[in-house]
Amino acid sequence: MQLQVARIGKPHGIRGEVTVQVFTDDPEARFFPGAQLVAEPAANGPLTVSSARWNKQILVLGFQQVKDRNRAEELRGTQLFVEAEQSDENEEGFYEHDLEGLEAYVGSTLVGKVSELITGAAQDLLVITREDGTEVLIPFVEAIVPEVDLEAGRVLLTPPPGLLELADDAASEHSDASDERGDA
Repeated sequence: MQLQVARIGKPHGIRGEVTVQVFTDDPEARFFPGAQLVAEPAANGPLTVSSARWNKQILVLGFQQVKDRNRAEELRGTQLFVEAEQSDENEEGFYEHDLEGLEAYVGSTLVGKVSELITGAAQDLLVITREDGTEVLIPFVEAIVPEVDLEAGRVLLTPPPGLLELADDAASEHSDASDERGDA
Protein backbone atom coordinates (compact mmCIF):
# COMPACT_ATOMS: atom_id res chain seq x y z
CA MET A 1 0.00 0.00 0.00
CA GLN A 2 1.28 3.47 -0.86
CA LEU A 3 0.75 6.62 1.21
CA GLN A 4 1.19 10.10 -0.23
CA VAL A 5 3.71 12.04 1.83
CA ALA A 6 4.35 15.15 -0.30
CA ARG A 7 3.83 17.03 -3.55
CA ILE A 8 6.72 18.75 -5.30
CA GLY A 9 6.42 22.51 -5.70
CA LYS A 10 8.73 24.96 -7.39
CA PRO A 11 12.50 24.63 -7.80
CA HIS A 12 14.71 26.15 -5.10
CA GLY A 13 18.02 27.48 -6.39
CA ILE A 14 20.04 26.21 -9.35
CA ARG A 15 21.28 22.85 -8.02
CA GLY A 16 18.06 20.90 -8.52
CA GLU A 17 16.48 21.26 -5.10
CA VAL A 18 12.70 21.58 -4.86
CA THR A 19 10.19 22.80 -2.32
CA VAL A 20 7.58 20.28 -1.22
CA GLN A 21 4.14 20.46 0.32
CA VAL A 22 4.33 17.94 3.19
CA PHE A 23 1.43 15.55 3.85
CA THR A 24 2.98 13.59 6.72
CA ASP A 25 3.16 14.39 10.41
CA ASP A 26 6.71 13.01 10.67
CA PRO A 27 8.77 14.50 7.82
CA GLU A 28 12.10 13.65 9.46
CA ALA A 29 11.21 9.94 9.34
CA ARG A 30 10.09 10.13 5.68
CA PHE A 31 12.65 12.48 4.11
CA PHE A 32 16.21 11.52 5.00
CA PRO A 33 19.23 10.97 2.73
CA GLY A 34 18.79 7.61 1.05
CA ALA A 35 15.00 7.46 1.41
CA GLN A 36 13.30 6.01 -1.68
CA LEU A 37 10.11 7.76 -2.82
CA VAL A 38 7.66 6.57 -5.44
CA ALA A 39 6.69 9.31 -7.89
CA GLU A 40 3.39 9.88 -9.67
CA PRO A 41 3.53 10.25 -12.62
CA ALA A 42 5.76 7.18 -12.59
CA ALA A 43 7.99 8.58 -15.37
CA ASN A 44 9.38 11.07 -12.81
CA GLY A 45 10.68 8.46 -10.40
CA PRO A 46 11.51 6.68 -8.28
CA LEU A 47 13.43 9.41 -6.48
CA THR A 48 16.13 9.02 -3.84
CA VAL A 49 16.48 11.82 -1.28
CA SER A 50 20.01 13.26 -1.19
CA SER A 51 19.29 16.20 1.12
CA ALA A 52 16.46 17.56 3.25
CA ARG A 53 16.40 20.90 5.03
CA TRP A 54 13.93 23.45 6.26
CA ASN A 55 13.91 26.97 4.82
CA LYS A 56 11.66 28.80 7.27
CA GLN A 57 8.40 26.77 7.14
CA ILE A 58 9.15 25.09 3.79
CA LEU A 59 10.84 21.72 3.34
CA VAL A 60 13.47 21.75 0.60
CA LEU A 61 14.54 18.39 -0.85
CA GLY A 62 17.38 17.36 -3.13
CA PHE A 63 17.28 14.12 -5.10
CA GLN A 64 20.14 12.02 -6.45
CA GLN A 65 18.42 11.93 -9.86
CA VAL A 66 18.00 15.74 -10.13
CA LYS A 67 21.13 17.79 -10.77
CA ASP A 68 19.83 21.14 -12.12
CA ARG A 69 16.97 23.62 -11.99
CA ASN A 70 15.58 22.56 -15.40
CA ARG A 71 15.03 18.96 -14.24
CA ALA A 72 13.62 20.26 -10.93
CA GLU A 73 11.09 22.37 -12.86
CA GLU A 74 9.96 19.25 -14.77
CA LEU A 75 9.04 17.63 -11.44
CA ARG A 76 6.64 20.41 -10.36
CA GLY A 77 3.33 18.87 -9.26
CA THR A 78 4.77 15.35 -8.90
CA GLN A 79 3.21 13.46 -6.00
CA LEU A 80 5.54 11.54 -3.70
CA PHE A 81 4.57 8.29 -2.01
CA VAL A 82 6.15 5.78 0.38
CA GLU A 83 5.42 2.11 0.69
CA ALA A 84 3.56 1.53 3.94
CA GLU A 85 3.41 -1.88 5.52
CA GLN A 86 -0.08 -3.32 5.97
CA SER A 87 0.88 -4.40 9.49
CA ASP A 88 1.98 -0.86 10.37
CA GLU A 89 0.33 -0.13 13.70
CA ASN A 90 -0.91 3.45 13.85
CA GLU A 91 -2.18 3.56 17.43
CA GLU A 92 -2.29 7.34 17.73
CA GLY A 93 -4.32 8.03 14.61
CA PHE A 94 -5.86 6.78 11.42
CA TYR A 95 -5.07 7.10 7.77
CA GLU A 96 -7.68 8.88 5.67
CA HIS A 97 -8.31 5.77 3.57
CA ASP A 98 -9.06 3.83 6.79
CA LEU A 99 -11.88 6.23 7.70
CA GLU A 100 -13.54 6.79 4.33
CA GLY A 101 -16.71 4.74 3.96
CA LEU A 102 -17.19 4.03 7.67
CA GLU A 103 -20.78 4.36 8.84
CA ALA A 104 -21.34 7.14 11.39
CA TYR A 105 -23.70 6.48 14.29
CA VAL A 106 -25.12 8.57 17.11
CA GLY A 107 -26.09 5.87 19.57
CA SER A 108 -27.78 3.23 17.42
CA THR A 109 -28.96 5.73 14.77
CA LEU A 110 -27.12 5.80 11.46
CA VAL A 111 -26.49 9.45 10.49
CA GLY A 112 -24.37 8.92 7.36
CA LYS A 113 -20.97 7.78 6.10
CA VAL A 114 -17.52 9.26 6.42
CA SER A 115 -16.67 10.65 3.00
CA GLU A 116 -13.51 12.59 3.77
CA LEU A 117 -11.02 13.62 6.44
CA ILE A 118 -10.00 17.27 6.33
CA THR A 119 -6.72 17.78 8.13
CA GLY A 120 -6.18 21.15 9.72
CA ALA A 121 -3.59 22.90 11.82
CA ALA A 122 -5.78 23.06 14.92
CA GLN A 123 -7.84 19.90 14.45
CA ASP A 124 -9.07 17.46 11.85
CA LEU A 125 -12.66 17.28 10.63
CA LEU A 126 -14.66 14.27 9.51
CA VAL A 127 -16.98 14.97 6.60
CA ILE A 128 -20.13 12.91 7.12
CA THR A 129 -22.35 12.56 4.05
CA ARG A 130 -25.98 11.88 4.87
CA GLU A 131 -28.39 9.84 2.76
CA ASP A 132 -29.92 13.03 1.35
CA GLY A 133 -26.45 14.13 0.14
CA THR A 134 -25.93 16.88 2.70
CA GLU A 135 -22.58 17.01 4.45
CA VAL A 136 -21.85 17.62 8.11
CA LEU A 137 -18.41 18.60 9.43
CA ILE A 138 -17.59 16.86 12.71
CA PRO A 139 -14.49 17.79 14.73
CA PHE A 140 -12.36 14.65 14.87
CA VAL A 141 -11.61 14.83 18.59
CA GLU A 142 -12.06 12.09 21.17
CA ALA A 143 -14.86 13.94 22.99
CA ILE A 144 -17.04 13.94 19.85
CA VAL A 145 -15.72 10.80 18.10
CA PRO A 146 -14.98 8.51 21.06
CA GLU A 147 -14.91 5.28 19.07
CA VAL A 148 -13.54 4.27 15.68
CA ASP A 149 -14.08 0.58 14.97
CA LEU A 150 -12.37 -0.27 11.69
CA GLU A 151 -13.31 -3.96 11.92
CA ALA A 152 -17.02 -3.16 12.33
CA GLY A 153 -16.81 -0.38 9.75
CA ARG A 154 -18.25 2.33 12.00
CA VAL A 155 -17.55 5.43 14.03
CA LEU A 156 -19.53 6.46 17.07
CA LEU A 157 -20.35 10.15 17.39
CA THR A 158 -21.34 12.02 20.54
CA PRO A 159 -21.94 15.48 19.08
CA PRO A 160 -22.82 18.37 21.35
CA PRO A 161 -26.47 19.42 21.20
CA GLY A 162 -27.25 21.29 18.02
CA LEU A 163 -24.20 20.26 15.94
CA LEU A 164 -26.13 18.02 13.56
CA GLU A 165 -29.07 20.43 13.51
CA LEU A 166 -26.76 23.26 12.41
CA ALA A 167 -26.08 21.33 9.22
CA ASP A 168 -29.84 20.89 8.68
CA ASP A 169 -30.41 24.62 9.18
CA ALA A 170 -27.60 25.54 6.77
CA ALA A 171 -28.98 23.18 4.12
CA SER A 172 -32.51 24.55 4.43
CA GLU A 173 -31.24 28.16 4.27
CA HIS A 174 -29.31 27.31 1.09
CA SER A 175 -32.39 25.65 -0.37
CA ASP A 176 -34.59 28.64 0.57
CA ALA A 177 -32.14 31.06 -1.06
CA SER A 178 -32.11 28.95 -4.22
CA ASP A 179 -35.92 28.93 -4.32
CA GLU A 180 -36.05 32.72 -3.97
CA ARG A 181 -33.71 33.12 -6.95
CA GLY A 182 -35.61 30.55 -8.95
CA ASP A 183 -32.72 28.04 -8.95
CA ALA A 184 -34.92 25.04 -8.30
